[in-house]
Amino acid sequence: MTQILLIGTELPLLEGLAQSFAILGFTPHVASSIAEGREVAVQHEPLIAIVSRVLAASATTETLSIPLAPGGALMLYRAVGGTIVTLSPTLQRAVLADLTLPLERNRLVAIVQHVCDRAKATGRSYPHPPESADRI
Repeated sequence: MTQILLIGTELPLLEGLAQSFAILGFTPHVASSIAEGREVAVQHEPLIAIVSRVLAASATTETLSIPLAPGGALMLYRAVGGTIVTLSPTLQRAVLADLTLPLERNRLVAIVQHVCDRAKATGRSYPHPPESADRI
């Protein structure tokens, strides 16, 4: 199952997203801080990390060091009516999408599906080498 990591302080929003992803067959994990999210990512390497824009802007290095599965992607979100913060150019380049949630919820699901399909098509959907590689 594809792991999705949701990091932010808007817990009702994140729980709603987690439930939506679970219904779609993903395994979501919710964390309230970047440090907690990194701990979860070490145990359950996510294909996609969706991080609060405010948290990411205040901890750019920590955000960029979240371990992702091969072919994984980092996305940022901000809640409707939330504070708009400036991102470093390094973080801007590393991010696949910057969304306003819940307004762009359908776009988020479409991007997640695309990243999953891309990982499968390129053979990066396995966190470990396939069985045939172990026999070599």
